[in-house]
Amino acid sequence: MTDRRPRIVVGLTGGIAAYKVVTVIRRLVEAGCDVHVIASESALNFVGIATLEAISRNPVSVGLFDGVSEVKHVALGQSADAILIAPATANTISQLAQGRADTLLLTTVLAANCPVVVAPAMHTEMWENPATLANVDSIVERGYIVEGPETGRLTGSDSGVGRLSETEDIVAVVLAQLAPQDFTGASVVVSAGGTREPIDPVRFIGNNSTGAMGVQLATAFTRRGATVTLIGANLEVSVPRGIKVVSVSSAREMEEAVEKFAGGADVFVSAAAVGDYRVTNASADKLSKDQGIPTLQLVENPDILKNFCATKGETFVVGFAAETAESTLVDRASAKARAKGVDLMVANVVGDTTGFGNTETDIVLLDGSGNAVSDFHGSKSGAAGHILDYVSRQRAAKQ
Repeated sequence: MTDRRPRIVVGLTGGIAAYKVVTVIRRLVEAGCDVHVIASESALNFVGIATLEAISRNPVSVGLFDGVSEVKHVALGQSADAILIAPATANTISQLAQGRADTLLLTTVLAANCPVVVAPAMHTEMWENPATLANVDSIVERGYIVEGPETGRLTGSDSGVGRLSETEDIVAVVLAQLAPQDFTGASVVVSAGGTREPIDPVRFIGNNSTGAMGVQLATAFTRRGATVTLIGANLEVSVPRGIKVVSVSSAREMEEAVEKFAGGADVFVSAAAVGDYRVTNASADKLSKDQGIPTLQLVENPDILKNFCATKGETFVVGFAAETAESTLVDRASAKARAKGVDLMVANVVGDTTGFGNTETDIVLLDGSGNAVSDFHGSKSGAAGHILDYVSRQRAAKQ
């Protein structure tokens, strides 16, 4: 792949789940992909060309003899970085297994030298038919990646296996085919979210972290070949499949999980917003106004990152320094990098409307000596990729 946007060919075939693929296309475009749709005649009974062109931002191809002068039936496959066929009907899977070449999509697949992701969707009886299962086995043996199907509600009142996989899962599998596999075989632990320290059974001291940055990091590591464990504190964002999640709530629970899972890992990323203090006199029962205004006794929580770095061994450690003042961001993050003992410190500005949730972010990367080495502005997904690129280079330099 070059510096151009990754090109994805989406083969839309004639199943009722075709309407869901519109969202898949949108997500791929939002992820920075150049998406080209090949729609079968049957698919256009479910989704119109105008919709597909508006969402993909490219013309839609349908017939085998469209764009003959461009040799489109070969050119699309040759230029693709990945192909997604969704929803893949039983008929389409059968044609793929036979190596047919009588439609634009089939000729594109045969001309391609890139990963092909197939997302089946059909009624349960069709999926479980021995012919379909044999066809699936055949294309898997040839290297096609089959995502799904899932069990759930189908057309009409039917329910069972055969439902198209969830949008985010399909997108994750496609994007995984584009990522460099520079963390293959690596074990990675990421902490994410915000800890909560109980005041009583229904109240707590917490923070605004949603876990979005940590989940993006865990996702990026997974796409690039790592085996990832995500220690999540009160996450408010979904986690893609394939990532092991260890749920915690308080800082002490986070500390126990880090000690258990991060020791010996190749990479540990401490992206969680861990509360500095906890309540020592938390009430076992809900506090009532009749009791008057309570006096909370606070004690400092353990410095999980610093304590881990003291015995980290060969683990590459990434810390986060969240600050509210941009003017002192780098100076404070630099001091933290040296004090904690990390290999990389990621500094970012946070506030009521900044830094939290699915917002764009500004980060500065500082090495273990506290020197600023790079910066990034953009999506948290892009920020995650920027961080992984640095970690990858540093790990390669040590080998």
